[in-house]
Amino acid sequence: MPHDARDTGSTLKFMLKQDIFLCNLDDLAEQEAVELSVEHCPLFAVRHNDNLYAYWNSCPHVGVPLNWMPGKFLDIDKNFIQCSSHGAIFGIDSGKCVSGPCVGDHLSPVVLKQKDTGFYVAADQRLPKPPINLRAQALADLEDS
Repeated sequence: MPHDARDTGSTLKFMLKQDIFLCNLDDLAEQEAVELSVEHCPLFAVRHNDNLYAYWNSCPHVGVPLNWMPGKFLDIDKNFIQCSSHGAIFGIDSGKCVSGPCVGDHLSPVVLKQKDTGFYVAADQRLPKPPINLRAQALADLEDS
């Protein structure tokens, strides 16, 4: 298995080297999300109360992506971020889990920079490990048995 410099046991840190354009605030309707992948690390941002809140797309409970389909991160009423795997509910503006198996945990925030009307994923932040792909993991487990 290849070594990932983002493993917590490594002394290396994988840092984002430059700002990366995410979106203009006006590109999103209120309570709408946008997705982006940076160095194989997916993230999303939600427009909420005319602010943009961004998080790495990984549930703190088991490390799986949160969305149930592309761009779909919010509960049916669009008041909370909801994990598609086990239904955990997170505050949009805080990333804090308020219901589900990871109550009290937080989503990992993405540092953004605003330049004029554009929002950018800010350089010089540590990238997380990519989320777990449960399907690929299950297939690999079957091959090992």
